[in-house]
Amino acid sequence: MKHPEGETADVSVAVVPAEPPFDESTPLAREIADLTRRRRQLAAEALPMPRKTRVFTVANQKGGVGKTTTTVNLAAALARAGAMVLVVDLDPQGNASTALGVEHRSETASVYDVIINDEPIGNVIQKSPEFDGLYCLPATIHLAGAEIELVSLVAREQRLRTALEQFLADSALPFHYVFIDCPPSLGLLTINAFVAAREVLIPIQCEYYALEGLSQLLSNIELIEKHLNPQLAVSTILLTMYDSRTNLANQVAREVREHFPKEVLEAVIPRSVRISEAPSYGQTVISYDTNSPGALSYLEAAAEIARRGAPA
Repeated sequence: MKHPEGETADVSVAVVPAEPPFDESTPLAREIADLTRRRRQLAAEALPMPRKTRVFTVANQKGGVGKTTTTVNLAAALARAGAMVLVVDLDPQGNASTALGVEHRSETASVYDVIINDEPIGNVIQKSPEFDGLYCLPATIHLAGAEIELVSLVAREQRLRTALEQFLADSALPFHYVFIDCPPSLGLLTINAFVAAREVLIPIQCEYYALEGLSQLLSNIELIEKHLNPQLAVSTILLTMYDSRTNLANQVAREVREHFPKEVLEAVIPRSVRISEAPSYGQTVISYDTNSPGALSYLEAAAEIARRGAPA
């Protein structure tokens, strides 16, 4: 609009009141600030890669402790950081294969063919769509009968180890980590997993009866170490399903840390809807919702495992 010379337009400017300062004393504000700090700390860190492949068996005879969830999310977190990672799905339910988005219908070549039919692992592994360095040796329903078929086979406890060692020796890809997800029962499949690994990772849920059965698991590991695999050791314990608001979770966490001060990771995995939702989309929580508290906790646990290195 034009105005006569010397006149000014009468423009009234609406004054927008300043937003009230964000109250950092509230629980939500503290949580957001903490999550931001942890993300920045992780983003600034380059994880060390092991010189020799680290082979973990993720085990707990008690069901529902987050064993498969821990396997796939730690694997995805390390692959996201640049590691080459192989997940061996040794559970007939094939939940790890589902979470990693790989094909595992009944006609798919699987870990069953490796253990029972001596198929080379290199012919069977599939690349997960999650991350470039993430691979999976899938499980199919055929694995359910493998326990019976293994009984009559030569070196029945060593079959996975033999196949894995051959694969790692021949592979053009330098794998940094192998995670073996085994069934909750102690049968020949689980024994194969223990014999093939050097490290055992035990997820323990922060709930009532958390330590129930743990002494039996440790006794079984000791027997396998004594008779079948002298290199086997429990190197890592991860607290899962942690709810800091409950006295029970805090009490369980304290007890586990008192019993296993060197093995327990500082990182704890919270109860999280996002972690539970991710497998239904054929994803890990690392790719499903990277910024969620659950994903962040698994990224921290993976970073801690990488920093600790293999036990001497």
